[in-house]
Amino acid sequence: MRYYVVDAFTDQLFSGNPAGVCVMEDLLPDSVMQQIAAENCYSETAFLMPVEDSYLLRWFTPKFEIDLCGHATLAAAYVVFRFLAPKTEAVNFFTVSGKLCVTRHGSHLEMVFPKRTPTPVSITPELIDTLGITPVSLYGARDLCVMVSSEQEVVNYVPDYEKLRQLSEYLGITLTSQGTDCDFVSRFFCPSLGLEDPVTGSSHTSLVPLWCGKLGKTTLVAKQRSQRGGVLYCTLGKTDVTIAGQAALYLQGEIMIPPTQKGEQSHGTIAQ
Repeated sequence: MRYYVVDAFTDQLFSGNPAGVCVMEDLLPDSVMQQIAAENCYSETAFLMPVEDSYLLRWFTPKFEIDLCGHATLAAAYVVFRFLAPKTEAVNFFTVSGKLCVTRHGSHLEMVFPKRTPTPVSITPELIDTLGITPVSLYGARDLCVMVSSEQEVVNYVPDYEKLRQLSEYLGITLTSQGTDCDFVSRFFCPSLGLEDPVTGSSHTSLVPLWCGKLGKTTLVAKQRSQRGGVLYCTLGKTDVTIAGQAALYLQGEIMIPPTQKGEQSHGTIAQ
């Protein structure tokens, strides 16, 4: 099986967020996709399969399947545009979150994702203790958005994953503030995996409507302040969020799948 590793939301290697991209000829069993993702040990591995003029797309962390991933979608689109269909300017992915469209504008790849508007969450002493920081405000959607007063607080934050795992109703914890050289910055922590995701496109489906409301703008430049770092160019629509970024190829090769594992049943659901 053809396999690529792409650094997303950057134009330079060893920055941005690396994602594995597996190009399937036939749909693999869920268990095999999960084993491959665990073996790869990236925050997400994308599994891509051509279907007529579109593609099926699924995303797996090393421990579980996820319903939406921005950087792995960007990486998958990069593979399509560079290797699978280099003459095309747009690609449609059918996923568990519905149809996602990515278009190419020079070196920038532009993704349209469903908007997830967060709602206010009450700040309690228990939440302050769990987070290990006093937020200006809290908002909840798929992730818990923790707004703090300065970019330096975002950069200096040290997560206590044992405590953050108490917030089990949220997939991730996003720390965010207004930026010094961009509209806003963030960092993203996944307690169930015990790690920080370097650049998280899906978290911006909530961060963008939040910051557009606060800044009175509909187009924003965001930076994720992880050690690797990344840049996202965002636009708010009525029902969606457009997120654009660049990508850089790190690796291409092959994954060897035992023939006995190819014929098992896959149980994933793809929305078309």
